[in-house]
Formats: sequence, C-alpha cells, structure tokens
Amino acid sequence: MRSGDDQPLFPPLEPYASGMLDVGGGHRLYWEESGNAKGVPLIFLHGGPGAGTAPAYRRFFDPAHYRIILFDQRGSGRSTPEAALNDNTTAHLVADIETLRAHLGVSRWVVFGGSWGATLALAYGEAHPDHCIGFILRGVFLFSAPEVAWFLGNTEDGGMGRFFPEAHRAFAEFIPPAERGDLLAAYYKRLTDPAPSVHRPAAAVWCTYENACSRLIPTSTRGRGDQRSDAYYNGALAMARIEAHYMLHNGFMRPGQLLEDLPAIADHPAVIVQGRYDMVCPILSADRLARAWPRAQYRVVADAGHSSMEPGIRAALVRATEDFKIYR
Repeated sequence: MRSGDDQPLFPPLEPYASGMLDVGGGHRLYWEESGNAKGVPLIFLHGGPGAGTAPAYRRFFDPAHYRIILFDQRGSGRSTPEAALNDNTTAHLVADIETLRAHLGVSRWVVFGGSWGATLALAYGEAHPDHCIGFILRGVFLFSAPEVAWFLGNTEDGGMGRFFPEAHRAFAEFIPPAERGDLLAAYYKRLTDPAPSVHRPAAAVWCTYENACSRLIPTSTRGRGDQRSDAYYNGALAMARIEAHYMLHNGFMRPGQLLEDLPAIADHPAVIVQGRYDMVCPILSADRLARAWPRAQYRVVADAGHSSMEPGIRAALVRATEDFKIYR
C-alpha cells in the first residue's frame, strides 16, 4: 500500500459485477462485487441507517484475498425507492442480507459493519450464525434508549451537545421552541413531510449535526450551504429520514436484544474497533459488547472519534481485515 494521504487503504478498484435485487414491497437493492471472485466472501454493512455505500469502502479489504460485497440497504444509496420507509425494519434488512447471500451463492461470509452497520451485523449474525465466518465491527451502537437520547442531546447532561454545544444548538434551534421537548418527533414530522421545502432543510440540519460530531477534529462545513446539489439533499434525506424512523421505533428490536442474543455467535471470531472519543456511538457500548464476547478482540483507537475515515480508525480496520485472513 502506498504512503501518503490514502494510507493505509488499498488502491481504488471497480466492481466486476453489480445489479439490482428485488426484495419485495417495491424495494430493489443495489449490490456490487469487487476484488477476488474466488476469494473469501465479505459483506459490508453501511451505517446510518440510510447512509448508503461509497467506492472508498471497497478499499478496506485486500482485493487479492476478499470477494468484497457491498449493497445499499432499503431506501439508501442507489436502492429504490429512495428514502422509503415502508417495509423498512431491522427484520426486513436481516432478511434482505439472507436474500442477497442466496442470490450470490455465498455459503458463509465475513460480516463487516460500522455504527448502524455494526448493529445490523449483530442482528443478522444472531439470526443466522451458521452463515457467518466472523465479524469486524466499528463504532458499536446497541440501539438502547440511552444511546438514542445521547445522540439527540436529550440526556440529563446534554448528550453529544455537552461536547459539541454549537452543533447541538443549531440542531435544536431549527425546531420552534414549543416543539423542542421532543426533538425526534419534531424532526420526524418534518422529514416525512412530502414537501421538499419542509423535508430538505430538516434533513440538511440533521446531517450537519451528526457530521459535526463524527470526528475527533471536526471538518468545516462553512460556505457549503449555497453549493448543495439535488444529490446532496437526496442523500441527506435518506440518511436523516431513515435514522429518525429507526430511532422512533427503538431500532425495531426489543430492549437489550443484541446482548441477550449474543450467545448465538459467542464462538465466532470478532474484532471490535472503537474510537476512544467517539461521540456518536460512545465507547461504553463497545466495552459492554467486548466484555460479553470472549472471542472478540477489542481494539481502542486512542486518537479517534466515530468516522471510519479518521486515520487511526482507518488503519485499525485495515489491520483487522488483514488479521482476519486466517479465517475461512
């Protein structure tokens, strides 16, 4: 791998196959394969929910070793219909992963996911442990009520807003004072409004807030407001609307489900990568998961927040995919 700004990712690569998979309810999922067609299958589960995939995500994996499979979850990325909430639950997404596995003729695969992708990886693995080689997880989110309240800044100590007060102030003050007692309901009402004049600005503010809190050293977004394209707003709407949808419904899981069902995959190998200063998915959840999972290697990145593209997280994820070459 080359040194420089792209270190330690592998070089850019293009898919050798892609398509759209009909999974019912009007949903069609974009999928792609890159790397070694005869290599160890690996499924990449993106975050959000609603974030979609990007070409850079192929680069965490050695293309000579892995059969790299990416797909956009319901309503996300290139999947259609865009930002759709109908038949969009955790159970639907778990079933979609199984449908894709059968469609591609995969017997067992490594499951890789970050943030919401880690949540979904656990839910899928616990439902279908026999089809999983092992797990690489980053920025663990167990979808508990305290984690959601932390994100929204509704905790007693202000949640993320305690550390990013400017960002949270902009997030809260977008909503009229009379509705600020329940920011999730207020945003959900706007994000599901059919009028672009209503849902577009709400989505932009939601995503700006999350992005501002995602890195140890936040990147500036000053001056971007006038340059936002339709593609930006469409992506922001999918992310914000679907995230709010899942938060409003407690991730479509029973309380404590992922830790309670962990015995189903307790004998599977895993690597958990966690930024010490992850404010979107605080380290407590990763710590709880690691203590409950004897075969999990727990790797805390001392100088990182939440984003998979921060240098320390990036390096730790590539190291994890390299270490996982011993499993087939």
